Amino acid sequence: MDVSIQRALTDKLYDKRKQGALDLERLIRDCLAAQDYERIGKIVHQLCHDFAYAVHQPHARNGGLIGLAAASIALGTEDVARYLKDIVPPVLACFTDQDARVRYYACESMYNIAKVAKGEILVFFNDVFDALCKLAADSELSVKNGAELLDRLIKDIVSESAATYVSLLVIPPESKRKEDVAVVDSAEASLDLSTAFSLERFIPLLQERIYVLNPFTRTFLVSWVTLLDSIPDLELVVYLPAFLGGLFKFLSDPNRDVYVATQGALDRFLNEIKKIAKIKKGIAESRRGGKEGKIKDLNGSDLDTLATDPISGSHESGSEHGDLEEQGVGAVSEDEWIPGQDVNVDHPRILGILVNFLDPASSSEEEIRLTALRWLLSFFDISPEDILPFVPQLLSQVLPAMASEEEKVRAAANRVNNALMEYIASFPDESDQKETTEGTQSRSLTREMEIRSRPVSAAKVRLANSPEQEPETKHPAENELPVPVSPVMSEPGKPVTDVDYDSAIATLTLHFLNEHEATRIAALAWLIMLHRKAPKKVLATNEGTFPALLKTLSDPSDLVIMRDLQLLSQISRNSDDSYFTSFMGSLLQLFCTDRDLLEKRGNLIIRQLCINLSPERIYRILAENLEKDEDIEFASIMVQNLNNNLITAPELLDLRKRLRNLDLKDGQSFFVTLFRTWCHNAVAAFSLCLLAQAYEQAYNLLQVFADLEMTVNMLIQIDKLVQLLESPVFTYLRMQLLEPDKYPYLYKCLYGVLMLLPQSSAFAALKNRLNSVSAIGYLQPPPLPPTPATSFDRPNRLKSRDEGSIKWSELFERFKSIQDKARKPKGSRFQENERTPIPAEVLETSRSKNPADAAKVLRPQSADLGVSRLPASTHKPKSSLSQFSSRLTRSVGQKGKK
Repeated sequence: MDVSIQRALTDKLYDKRKQGALDLERLIRDCLAAQDYERIGKIVHQLCHDFAYAVHQPHARNGGLIGLAAASIALGTEDVARYLKDIVPPVLACFTDQDARVRYYACESMYNIAKVAKGEILVFFNDVFDALCKLAADSELSVKNGAELLDRLIKDIVSESAATYVSLLVIPPESKRKEDVAVVDSAEASLDLSTAFSLERFIPLLQERIYVLNPFTRTFLVSWVTLLDSIPDLELVVYLPAFLGGLFKFLSDPNRDVYVATQGALDRFLNEIKKIAKIKKGIAESRRGGKEGKIKDLNGSDLDTLATDPISGSHESGSEHGDLEEQGVGAVSEDEWIPGQDVNVDHPRILGILVNFLDPASSSEEEIRLTALRWLLSFFDISPEDILPFVPQLLSQVLPAMASEEEKVRAAANRVNNALMEYIASFPDESDQKETTEGTQSRSLTREMEIRSRPVSAAKVRLANSPEQEPETKHPAENELPVPVSPVMSEPGKPVTDVDYDSAIATLTLHFLNEHEATRIAALAWLIMLHRKAPKKVLATNEGTFPALLKTLSDPSDLVIMRDLQLLSQISRNSDDSYFTSFMGSLLQLFCTDRDLLEKRGNLIIRQLCINLSPERIYRILAENLEKDEDIEFASIMVQNLNNNLITAPELLDLRKRLRNLDLKDGQSFFVTLFRTWCHNAVAAFSLCLLAQAYEQAYNLLQVFADLEMTVNMLIQIDKLVQLLESPVFTYLRMQLLEPDKYPYLYKCLYGVLMLLPQSSAFAALKNRLNSVSAIGYLQPPPLPPTPATSFDRPNRLKSRDEGSIKWSELFERFKSIQDKARKPKGSRFQENERTPIPAEVLETSRSKNPADAAKVLRPQSADLGVSRLPASTHKPKSSLSQFSSRLTRSVGQKGKK
């Protein structure tokens, strides 16, 4: 350069530097006209090293920047390309200068250079983009404004040329013509030459910058992502997994503008993924239908937009069309090619990112979780088969989200859960899958035998023996029959494990401990569905899930318990008898160790099991287990609960009908099984006999009551029995009171109960009932009638049954032995105050309370079983009604004196 130009460029005044730049521009134009490229190169080198890189001379740096811009303008679009590798780096270096004016002039210089270079600047796109990314958060407003102007210019260049522009430096000289200097045909660029802009080179930089926190930089990145995605030929969606995670984190930015822009970009990506999937499905359906004509319009008006290039307005065709068959889309004619049909979106990687954002530990922002759930729901339409590997992870994240504090998140999580459950439920069951597999194998074998039996043509033999001839492509008609692809069958005869059952069940079992009821209910609903689909894969007795299900019976929620019982019942129905027996034994053990559960939820559990399973089977197994139980106290309490349900539960109506008909062997066997266990509770055994109309046996049992200690618990049971006698269950018994000659022992039983009761409301109710019917003839049994007895006409029931399969005497002896065993003394637990008479007031106040609590009031050291701990020989209460009344009178009198 001339000395005058150098002096002008280093001047501190902007006007003189500008005049020096104009002189430099004229000098370079003259050199360019004279084709003195050597001098131009020296001038550019001098501007870079003596001016632009002069770090400690700000005026020289400013002069170098304006000089480089002037040189680029003078060179023009055609000649600037060969010098850009020298011009651009020093300008980019000035973007990080400490002086704000230097940074501003760097933006101005790069703006002028890019405006001249146009598509050639894309060779340095990554460097320019990185510099602009930093300037977007610059503290100086003027610098930020200058960077925005440069950013808009670069975006215009990218929109116009990024997909097709090839640098002039890589184009062979013979192919350089005036008409294709700026733009090279896309087909030629993709086949022979690489474009100046490359997403493969840009994505690592974007992936590095996407995790910034500055809101201005985030806005800058979102705008660029949106722009690049709007260019159809770039297909940025293919690289979406590389930066989707960082983009999702933008949703938590407190700046509303960042959130709105990010949400718009994500919506655009999601719609694009949907369209691509829809196009591919439509092409696949068209091929399966054997259509060779025009592909049906899949997206309505959007299809024309996708199929048309936004710049030229014509349908694009390129080298990617030749790879359609390799990508599994299928061969289509050139005029039917649709943009998007050959775009491969990595669905599994995207799903993995979405699932991670559902975890509150990694993403506490509700907006991020809500957007991730919305994307997941869309993938059930896009590619549901890709969701299968993520089922365990989805269950671990979606089920807790169903109990989120945010209503929108709860609703979205419920929709995802329902969609996932419906998709898994649509798969064939284990039995159906087995039949499909066997049928497919049979068809394949038959088809193979047919092919082998066909004669081979001579032409095919010649082709097979020709070494130069390529193997002939097999036609489906000459090979195996095409097998439709289903979500469960990927290859004929090879079933695919659609769900990782072990991981899914482990995840669901952990949710039993979740603090939210909705999550626990959803986990049980999943186990019910999975067990229905694949019983053998889901649960076994030796797995840890079964104890967890038993423990869940102690859940505070009734809905959880009902779902748990539904699952346990379903398992029992699909298992052998050993499993059911083990389940009943474990249930009794649970009741034995957790008495609070037995008291609060025992009736609910038993009734729900009777709804889902065979009530007779349940009662038989429980009775057999309780008969062997050595804990007499627990057996008595359990029998009491079972007996109350047997009498009152609507679900046990059939059992009550069977017990009333003891003429059949099934009814006799069932009665004997129950009675042997019911002997652990005297009142329960007595009520069982009343239910079975075995009144003579009931009266015999009543005689043993005289040797039993009348505790509060026992009297409360008798009180409840009297109330039940007034219920619809015992309507037949009250009707039989009208025939005292046929049912004399019925009267004896009821009057015996009356004698056991103190004068309370239950005493008055039973007395009124007995006084309302005629009692003539109840003292002496009548002679046997000449006609055979019916179900209600059995005057001598004990005799008729002695002749049958029920051995009443043995059952009676067992009852006495069990009661004698229960009355054996237990050392220090016996207290003298057990013989204190029980006032009627105590019975009245205890009817609605816990019997055990009432018993503790009268006998703090006694057990709750309801029978005395002394043997019959040491303590027998007098059964005289007068003496019982006198004791009661004394007790009431003492209370009145107090």
